[in-house]
Order: sequence, then C-alpha cells, then structure tokens
Amino acid sequence: MNENLLKKVKRIEIATKRMMDDIMTGGYKSHFKGQGVQFSEHRQYMPGDDIRHLDWKVSARSREPLVKLYEEERELNVFIIADLSASLDFGSLKNTKREALAELAAMIAYAASNTGDKVGVLLVTDRVEKIIELKKGRNHVLRIIRDLLTHPTRPGGTALRRALEETRRLMKHSGIVFVLSDFKAEGFEIPVRQLSRKHDVVAIRIEDDAEIRINATGRFPVLDPETGRMFDLDTRSKIVNESLRLSNEAFDLKTKTLFKQAGVETLPIQTREDHAERLLQFLKRRKQKR
Repeated sequence: MNENLLKKVKRIEIATKRMMDDIMTGGYKSHFKGQGVQFSEHRQYMPGDDIRHLDWKVSARSREPLVKLYEEERELNVFIIADLSASLDFGSLKNTKREALAELAAMIAYAASNTGDKVGVLLVTDRVEKIIELKKGRNHVLRIIRDLLTHPTRPGGTALRRALEETRRLMKHSGIVFVLSDFKAEGFEIPVRQLSRKHDVVAIRIEDDAEIRINATGRFPVLDPETGRMFDLDTRSKIVNESLRLSNEAFDLKTKTLFKQAGVETLPIQTREDHAERLLQFLKRRKQKR
C-alpha cells in the first residue's frame, strides 16, 4: 500500500475502534433482527412461554403445542454491496460520495471481523465488477479496504439489480446485507424485496447536499456521469431550480416508499458528516427498537 492509502486505512481503523469500544463489542449481533440465533429443537409449550415461538404447523401435526428452541450461532455472514459507479465520484466539499462509501463499508467490515464474523463484498458499477468471498480475519479486511479505495470507477449506470440478484444467489444462509449506494438506478425493486425476505437488509444512501441545493451562480456545462451526456445548467433560472427541487423530492419519496414496502431500513449519509458517528447512532437506534 502507498503512504496515502495507509493513512486512509489507519483513519478508518481508528474510527472503527471508537465504534467497537462504544457499543459493538459483545452486542454486535443484537443490532440485527433475527440474527445470531438458529433453530435447535422443539419442546412442549409451558405456561409463561412466548407464544410467538409456537410452531403452529408442527403443533397441529403432533396434536400438542410445541415451541421452537434456539441457540446462538457462532458467527454471522455480513455482506456489503458497494456501488462504485460514476455518480459516486461527485463531492462538493472534502469527501466525494465514493470516499464516504468506502469509509463506511470499511468500518462495517472491521466491525464484523472484530466480532469473529465472516464478511464479503460485491463491487458494482454498470456491471458486477468483483466479488470478495465471505471470510474473516484482519488481512481479509485489509484486502477489502484496498479494493474499496482503489478499484477504478466505470462510466455508465449502476447494475444494482444484478448486484442484488447475485448477492441473493451467493448468500446461502440468512445474514446481514448492507447496500451502500446513491440508488440512482432502475429496476431493483423486485430483487431488493426478494433479498429482504431472507436477510436483514440495510440501505445506506450516500448523498451530497450540493446535488439537492444549487447556488444561483450562473450557467455551467454539466456532465451526467451515468450517461456521459453534456448539458447546460443555468443555476439562476427559477424554473430550472424548481424542476430540480421537484425531481429530487420525487426521487426521495420513491426511494423511501420502496424500502419501507420491502422492509428495508435506510440510513441517509451526507458526505460532510462524521460517518462513524452517523453509523454508530444508527446502530444504537436499531438496538433500542428491538
């Protein structure tokens, strides 16, 4: 690794350690629904048992009420879908969306590794670029971080549908799937619903405020990174700004509705924010809800 890359990795390690010291160690699995346990056996229902654990089908066959017993799994499978398409190269301040995504994905990978869980990654642009299989260990995480920070961006759209379908194929056992993207993609509604039926899916939406609120400074040529098309943007035009505002509001509503209907929890992240703190607070809120 070159010196600049090593500095970034060190910064990510420090941020992740802060998270782990706060709430992750020993309680990491409790942040995710239905994970960390697996079915063990049945026993007869006893007064005081949680009726939610009744196995109605087996009880009907055996003609006596039976509850499911569970035991903790030794490890979780944590999978990260990382969108490295051209639209993630945008950034109005210190960090681009791509850099914010890489830092967040690396923190998740470190957190999973530090609790002994396997972690894997799928890198996607306008195609599935690379799949890093589920493994554990610090060297494995360092490889993930290196690829997240150095893999080249490819111009064109985002093959998010293909990425979700491929993840569903790869994840044989239930686990946690983090999808990190700006979700500027089409046709992924059905695959995300299918994936969330078996896995705990968390959508981390990477945003930059300048994409939503444009200062009225003049007319500029603008390149659409997803299509490669050039067009003039007059930021002084009230019509243009109103059109952009309505378009962003429609996209925001569509995305929120999609994830809500799919049972997917979302975490919006701005490039200017403290990424570690935002992720930490998100995990705390999830734990309080459960």
